[in-house]
Amino acid sequence: MPTPAPRARPTLAEQCPPPAHLGEIVSRLRARYLPTLPAPRRWPDPLAGVLRTILAQQNTRAVATRQWEALTLTYPVWEAALLDGEGGIETTLRRAGGGLTRIKADYLYGILAALEGSRGELSLRFLHDLGDDEARAVLEGLPGVGQRTASLVLLFDLLRPAMPVDTNIARVAARLDLVPEAWSVGRTEAWFGQVIARDWETRYALHLSGVRHGHETCTPRRPLCGRCVLRDLCPSSALFLEGEAPEPPPTKKPAGKRRAGTQVRLGG
Repeated sequence: MPTPAPRARPTLAEQCPPPAHLGEIVSRLRARYLPTLPAPRRWPDPLAGVLRTILAQQNTRAVATRQWEALTLTYPVWEAALLDGEGGIETTLRRAGGGLTRIKADYLYGILAALEGSRGELSLRFLHDLGDDEARAVLEGLPGVGQRTASLVLLFDLLRPAMPVDTNIARVAARLDLVPEAWSVGRTEAWFGQVIARDWETRYALHLSGVRHGHETCTPRRPLCGRCVLRDLCPSSALFLEGEAPEPPPTKKPAGKRRAGTQVRLGG
């Protein structure tokens, strides 16, 4: 007897079918946080978007902005940064404040060096001529650029229908019981990519409104369920409102030790 063909592995959408009210969730979030859709942030060359997004990783918005301003003031053209090397870039970032300056400097230099070696020019303008999957492959092949960074650049700088998910959106999705709580942020992003309409405006609006919802209402501790526009659709709201999911007790700091400052990952 012939060997039966192996069954295809179910997609994430098949593993967790989207609920019938998913469209209602998307509509309510947009109506609450984005009655007027803001214009996307765009630079003429997507390379600027990549570098700026890397600076935003594990940084506050204010610090990332200071570092970006210092970087562009010190290096009017990226060739100057390439010549200055990792050490010079790190010094520039450190003067602007913020952490992880060595790691970020290595990533920024690595991206510039990779483009110089592969393309002979420090530009990503050619991404405009590539399809979505090809552009993503190029982005994720750059040092320091993972799934979420590539998704942000695709969505904001190339106006492609990517669906970046941060910890805020992942938390909201788990509390709404859209996906299992144990899923990683990357897995949740892949799920959204399969179940949300593949048009740029819908995904752009959901990303921005989802991040704001997580920041302002569906917070990590003590979410404001009483004023949440999704309260009647959220199985977790009753638990928080009835006090069945209390805030976890604060972790005691060991005596005689200082805790390093905490940096916040940006949502968009």
